[in-house]
Amino acid sequence: MTATVAITTRTGRSLVSKADFAMLAAFCGDEYGLERAVANRVVDQALALVFVMGSTGEGTSMAPSQKVDPGWHTLVLHTDWYANWCQEQFGYFLHHQPNSKTRTGGLMTSVVGKIRAAGFEVDDQLWDTAAECNAPACCGDGPCC
Repeated sequence: MTATVAITTRTGRSLVSKADFAMLAAFCGDEYGLERAVANRVVDQALALVFVMGSTGEGTSMAPSQKVDPGWHTLVLHTDWYANWCQEQFGYFLHHQPNSKTRTGGLMTSVVGKIRAAGFEVDDQLWDTAAECNAPACCGDGPCC
């Protein structure tokens, strides 16, 4: 007899209240010209990324994909909210230290692995790690191809 254990994943949006998520997603959509459904996905992934960065202390070795970056900018642009959220989640303020020049396919795969290992759902299309984004097709997110 084999026991089956269901693996439960969480979302980035589960880290904030429904009202806060709606406020952040609406801003992200308006600010970056994204449809609301896309903005929801982007902010969800940004929250998961920042949570993993802050809770592991590996923020300097991680970076958002080009598609997820507007979500992190959305968080940071809400400075009071972001500072309070960081303090509640990690006990310190996680600074945004841009390192977009390091965006590679390998880095994005590593970041996605860390987010998954922390138990979060990953939207591979936003990280350019979906099967259709692998070489020889170029994803357009840094020097991945």
